[in-house]
Amino acid sequence: MTENGQDCPLHHIGSAPAKGHSVVPDTKPLKTPLVDVKTSNEHGAELKPAARSVRGEISPYQPRPPLIPRLSSKSGSVEETVRSRRLRSSQESLSDPAETGSSTDSLREDQTVTATSGFVLGAAPSTIRCHQGSATRPISAAASTGSPVFRDRGSSLSEYERRPHSQQSDPTDHWGRSAKVRLSPVQPTGPLPALEKSFASTTLRAANRIDRDCLDYNVLARTKLGERLHRNLSDSRLLDNMGSDSTSVNSMRSTYSVLNPIRPQDVRNRSFLEGGVMGNGALLGAEELDRYFPGRRVGIYITTWNMQGEKGLPTNLDDLLLPTDSEFAQDFYIIGVQEGCPDRREWEIRLQETLGPYYVMLYAASHGVLYLATFIRRDLIWFCSEVEHATVTTRIISQIKTKGAVGIAFTFFGTSFLFITSHFTFSSHLASKVLEILDYNKIVEALALPKGLPDTNPYRSTPSDVTTRFDQVFWFGDFNFRLSKDRADVETMLNHTAGGNMASLLDHDQLSREMKEGSIFKGFQEAQIHFLPTYKFDIGCDVYDTTSKQRTPSYTDRILFRNRQADDIKVVKYTSCSDIKTSDHRPVIGVFQVKLRPGRDNIPLGAGQFDRGLYLEGIRRRITREMKRREAMKSQSSSTICSVS
Repeated sequence: MTENGQDCPLHHIGSAPAKGHSVVPDTKPLKTPLVDVKTSNEHGAELKPAARSVRGEISPYQPRPPLIPRLSSKSGSVEETVRSRRLRSSQESLSDPAETGSSTDSLREDQTVTATSGFVLGAAPSTIRCHQGSATRPISAAASTGSPVFRDRGSSLSEYERRPHSQQSDPTDHWGRSAKVRLSPVQPTGPLPALEKSFASTTLRAANRIDRDCLDYNVLARTKLGERLHRNLSDSRLLDNMGSDSTSVNSMRSTYSVLNPIRPQDVRNRSFLEGGVMGNGALLGAEELDRYFPGRRVGIYITTWNMQGEKGLPTNLDDLLLPTDSEFAQDFYIIGVQEGCPDRREWEIRLQETLGPYYVMLYAASHGVLYLATFIRRDLIWFCSEVEHATVTTRIISQIKTKGAVGIAFTFFGTSFLFITSHFTFSSHLASKVLEILDYNKIVEALALPKGLPDTNPYRSTPSDVTTRFDQVFWFGDFNFRLSKDRADVETMLNHTAGGNMASLLDHDQLSREMKEGSIFKGFQEAQIHFLPTYKFDIGCDVYDTTSKQRTPSYTDRILFRNRQADDIKVVKYTSCSDIKTSDHRPVIGVFQVKLRPGRDNIPLGAGQFDRGLYLEGIRRRITREMKRREAMKSQSSSTICSVS
């Protein structure tokens, strides 16, 4: 409206101004069609927009704004009308697929302008002003932001836009009309659903471990009982067991990485020096423990062997450390030797060569011819504390180190471990085992461990017994306890044993009797024995002693265990290795699943230290052995024998 009450025609960008009037142009185009608003019920029918061109002709193809509606006497009626209009328009717009666009782009481009006179226009970056003489009056003002203008598209289309494409004229005549908005890429609003198939196995521990919210171990074990996944994710054999989703195959290595993204705030707050048991982000805390061990149990493989001081080692130690009847390798390998070979370093290199690149030697200690070596999975070395060891000799002359014990102690997460291998003095009198009991008492009192490691439960520790100062204790070796029967009686019982039932022999076992009486190995347990006596054999065969002494077959080599909490140690296997025949003793093997608990970050960590020189030499020998084997197979396959008759 002009000052004298005459109507001032509204001009769109692109149309010439009427005579006597001027329009202030703007460089930005009008992006959205103007919204026509119905008047209230009091005024009746809808006002139809009309505008004249420069020649005074009405163009049916030009989008035009509505005239200024009359205000209703009822307060708030315009807002209610606009609200109801928008609701109705949103339903129409959703029903029209041609006008469906991206809501994010629409909100970015459109705004709603509320006029002071009470009507709503589709907001444009420019402001249309009507001039008459020197007076300038703005038509729209006070733009409101955040209004969902895209909902009104369905009802704000002109007749031209509703026509079929074939009936529309040249689009260059209507360049002022907003163009269709291109759909933006759809982004997920929440976490994607989990894959139907899990690619993890219950026994994969470190490098192959994934977050617990993506695991379904029980379902995998039930549905794929016979399926075995290789530990190495880079192995091509693992892809054969995967699903058919190519995206999962291509992104598997990054998806299953144990290195989760770290937020800067976590870096600021996390401390590896101090931490609580339940603190989030602690290196040895519950969250990290559950990531690597969802069941909170670690696999430990223990073997004890009296080598009889032989210089020649077995050509292959696979049967000793990697038996074929085991489905998976374990996390720790503890090897104790009595009367070891003269070259201790060569023995350790052979162990590293057998275990391969998956394992590193965490620590090794010796006491004369007593050797104790600890190997750990390379991925788990960061969760170990510093390793401590101590030795005790039980000989009267301390310089002779053939009898005694050597112990290794460390903390893994929040659980303390003690491993002891020993060789007791033999009492020739069968009725009394005084010397063996004396050796045991001296070892538990004199073994000075722990030294700097904190006691995880000092209230249950006893100063006079080293085995009470650790959560999990394994004691193994040649204890020299025998069967209290004659050779002929033992052989008769051996001939009548069937199905691994050794109850008749164990009734005469001296160690079992002393443990029941409480005179030795107080608080220790032993798994059920289902294997033949491990002493004494003729070297190279499975025949018991045929020399003039005719030694009675006995269970001299044993593995015992003790834990502070009941059921912390579960026995998986307890047997002997009958394939190693270079000594008069057979090695004894024990496999255990041990309970773990979260710990604190204030323990002295080992910082990933291991014997790197031993590791490299063992791997070098392993590669050399494999190359020789392949060359032998190649030469064997290429060689031919021709006979001429």
